[in-house]
Amino acid sequence: MDTIAVLDFGGQYCHLIARRIRDFGVYAEVFPSTTDFSKHAQLKGIILSGGAASVYDEASPTCNKELFHLGIPIFGICYGHQLIAQFQNGEVISADSGEYGITEMHTVHESVLFEGLKKTEEVWMNHKDIVKDLPKSFLTLASTIHSPIAAFENKEMKLYGVQFHPEVSHTKNGTRILENFVLNICHANKEWDATAIVGSITNEIKSKLRDKKAIIGLSGGIDSSTAALLVQRVIGKNLIAVYVDTGLMRHKETEFIEQMFSGQDITLNIVRAKDRFMKALQGIADPEQKRKIIGKLFIDIFDEVAQTVHADVLIQGTIYSDRIESGVTQHASKIKSHHNVGGLPEGMTLQVYEPLRELYKDEVRNLARALKLPDALLHRQVFPGPGLAVRIIGEVTPEKVEIVRKASFIIEEELKKADLYDEVWMAFAVLLSIKSVGIQGDERTYKYPVVVRIIESKDAMTANFSKIPYGILEKISTRITNEIKEVNRVVYDISNKPPATMEWE
Repeated sequence: MDTIAVLDFGGQYCHLIARRIRDFGVYAEVFPSTTDFSKHAQLKGIILSGGAASVYDEASPTCNKELFHLGIPIFGICYGHQLIAQFQNGEVISADSGEYGITEMHTVHESVLFEGLKKTEEVWMNHKDIVKDLPKSFLTLASTIHSPIAAFENKEMKLYGVQFHPEVSHTKNGTRILENFVLNICHANKEWDATAIVGSITNEIKSKLRDKKAIIGLSGGIDSSTAALLVQRVIGKNLIAVYVDTGLMRHKETEFIEQMFSGQDITLNIVRAKDRFMKALQGIADPEQKRKIIGKLFIDIFDEVAQTVHADVLIQGTIYSDRIESGVTQHASKIKSHHNVGGLPEGMTLQVYEPLRELYKDEVRNLARALKLPDALLHRQVFPGPGLAVRIIGEVTPEKVEIVRKASFIIEEELKKADLYDEVWMAFAVLLSIKSVGIQGDERTYKYPVVVRIIESKDAMTANFSKIPYGILEKISTRITNEIKEVNRVVYDISNKPPATMEWE
């Protein structure tokens, strides 16, 4: 089928570009930046993604110059925009100041790339370098206050570049720009849908597992549940689902798991390990250490179960946003270790297989709908693999876990009453490591503050804080301080991603 190649230069949003393109029905795939495409017959266009490096540094990632002789359209984004300019003998320099966040872009020349856009658009920038001088025969399409050459084109050579990120939701009409490139410049056909995903992953499962026996780490979330159902349909009773009750789970999570999977044709093994996790986390405050400890304990338990059932493969519901934040691609920066990616210990005896590793959360949800997963699973909000440990700043104790669990349950319950639960991506509580003075019942108190975090997102790579009505926030705050005796203050997190992450740790 027609393919758009996205070259990976280590930017956090590399796979987000591919996902956006797949959203409007065209197949897109991420490739290493040095890939040779000379024999790729169905390639309709190439996108050079962003990255944290500077193109003029010797150690910076680059691509094969032969790309520019293939005769197909090439679109550079941020780092890719600068790389095209440099390859064509333009000049890239470090600017006097960086340009980060939303800014106004002003179009100075019409182009198919900007068809349907206004003369002035809000775009999202994330850079310190700029294209100072364009190569000959290139045309400046747009500018911003800090980037005089914010976009360019060379129609004859089919080369296009933008300094901003059209793939993130903060660029208001960024999807239209990608559509213009893919559909109106590359003329790619819409041949990609959820059915293609199911068939492709099913074939891979058959190839990878065949007659092997496997266990899957089942969390009750949409990712691991979808992975479990996909794999079970291929290898049947050779799959054992393992749910580990860490003591760090949501309110009545174990009961929910038992209820949801009792009707499925999946062998379920529940391991109650609260004491092991609490003991291992005692005295640990550093978030990366917490993630590593939890990851190792999970694997220890999986190893124990695997030996009992004679399995040699561990299936995980890892999705791409987990992998990119753990810095697993060639040039990517590590933001945090996800316990099922960067938190895995060395020397594992189990072979790890991740059937959903190239998909984003909303793609997994679409896949789950196609597989007819129960609505109770399909509409659950995201929950971190390490559980409530990463929603407690500082040391994890049973008392603190219970505070966060109760507060998060109150938040979810109030959002459901207001018919807002399905409108947001995540809603949860964070417990800070400090205490503050308050007054309750005419007495001075010295208790914990709780942070309420409610965010909206499509794919977990970018997010906005949710503008929940004050009346609902007040109900949440009142219930938390009334029902949780250890709390006397509630604050609301109004940070977007970026610069913040979804979770606090």
